[in-house]
Amino acid sequence: MARATRAGSARRRIHVENDGSHAEVYHITPALLGKRIRRIPGLARRIDVSYGQDPARLDAALADAEILVIGSFDASGIADRAPRLRWIQSTNAGVERLAPTLPESLVLTNASGVHGPKGGEYAMTALLMLNHRVPHFVTQQQARRWDQAFATPIAGKTVVILGVGAIGSEVARLARRFGLRVIGVSRSGKSSRLVDRMVRPAALKQVLPQADFVVATLPLTRETRGLIGRAELDLLPRHAGLVNLGRGAVIDNDALADKLRAGELSGAVLDVFPAEPLPAASPLWTTPNLIISPHCAVDDSTAYAERALDIFLDNLQRYLAGRRLVNVVDKRLGY
Repeated sequence: MARATRAGSARRRIHVENDGSHAEVYHITPALLGKRIRRIPGLARRIDVSYGQDPARLDAALADAEILVIGSFDASGIADRAPRLRWIQSTNAGVERLAPTLPESLVLTNASGVHGPKGGEYAMTALLMLNHRVPHFVTQQQARRWDQAFATPIAGKTVVILGVGAIGSEVARLARRFGLRVIGVSRSGKSSRLVDRMVRPAALKQVLPQADFVVATLPLTRETRGLIGRAELDLLPRHAGLVNLGRGAVIDNDALADKLRAGELSGAVLDVFPAEPLPAASPLWTTPNLIISPHCAVDDSTAYAERALDIFLDNLQRYLAGRRLVNVVDKRLGY
């Protein structure tokens, strides 16, 4: 965590920038923020807020902004472009591209936690689809082939969750309700009441052979890039299935596709990819026993912006009071 660097009674300049190329579910609108500000006594008198949706005009707004609320953007030269800027609140949970470009003195907080409820539910949906051979049925349907594939209930099977943060913790909670054994893999290896066993990444190759399912919810860092490569996929049982809701480059998708084509894994559900949108020429589109969703699985269509605002407004009150902020990003780690 970090402590706000400026406090006092002066009105603070806040700029909110939305990305017009992104769906409106992510937008912090004047109406939405205004309504939420009015719920907090005295807050409106302490801030001045501007809004934008044009990258070409962003620098004009940054000239006197102290606080910036934004998703992702080109922050090169930010110290000169925004000399008064002290804090960036990202409306994204993943900030691996933004964090390394910022000076150490600039506080960056993210929206970690915003995806938990929807992400956990989607992951559980994916686990149930994999368990009940739905990717197989979809592939056979496209071929107009009647191919019965029987399955057993999911209770008693083992899921390895890579990354036990907001989404991973919710996946673990739901998985245990369905009777799954949960093995968590986290950088710290710290135990959790939601996980039957927690290990560090160094023990990954020991637990993968035990997995009926693997769910990846990891951010993209130097340590996680390519974490699940061909060698790791080869350790999984042939009946295992894989879900990726974190970052596409965590998994070697070429190796995964080879395994699926060879029938050496039973199925996969991917929501994230190294290049997005997924190029039309990508062989993943026609890989058997693979279900693709277009990076929308963990985003709540009605509550995303509200949850992002909950994080920002909590932090804003902390900032104005000179208290420590939450969700502060370690720029060296990227999350």
